[in-house]
Amino acid sequence: MPKILIAEDDPLIQKTVALKFRKEGFEVICCSDGKEAIEQISVVMPDIVLTDMMMPYASGIEIVSAVKSITEKNIPVIVFSTMGQEHVVEEAFTLGADDYVTKPFSLTELTIRIKRLLKNV
Repeated sequence: MPKILIAEDDPLIQKTVALKFRKEGFEVICCSDGKEAIEQISVVMPDIVLTDMMMPYASGIEIVSAVKSITEKNIPVIVFSTMGQEHVVEEAFTLGADDYVTKPFSLTELTIRIKRLLKNV
């Protein structure tokens, strides 16, 4: 069962995304702030990470950087951003993010993107 770590501080988005991916057969680990997400990455070694860019305690940029530096395992990262954060998304790609989705997003589209990335790992 693939493990997905979701770093999202909006409880409604977090619960909605978690429910969708549990139904898709994923083991889901939810984190409500960036610090917790960074701590959990090395503990649970997820197969993929989804992170919001604007998180309390540690940003999505810091999460991307942590994922790419904590382990040799190639863990894909998808970042969520709102419109107007293009410069932040560029920085995330520079640090190793694999994809991004603009909020609000389609769960179907997100599922397709995740399955595509996991196929390449």
